[in-house]
Amino acid sequence: MPDNDKASAGFGQANRPFVSGVEPGQFVRHPTQPDWGDGQVQSVIGSRITVNFEHAGKVLINALVVNLQIVG
Repeated sequence: MPDNDKASAGFGQANRPFVSGVEPGQFVRHPTQPDWGDGQVQSVIGSRITVNFEHAGKVLINALVVNLQIVG
């Protein structure tokens, strides 16, 4: 797998799986979408995080692009 494909597959520079630090059940906020309100993490698979936001519904977040803020 070429190096640029590894990033999209969720692997870092040393071929380690991406770890976001966010876990299902936690409440988070999107740093550039405050109008979405708080969201509860539904699932985390590699760098893909599914969050159910108060005012935006279910959103798939790429944690390689967006650094979600943990609430509380």
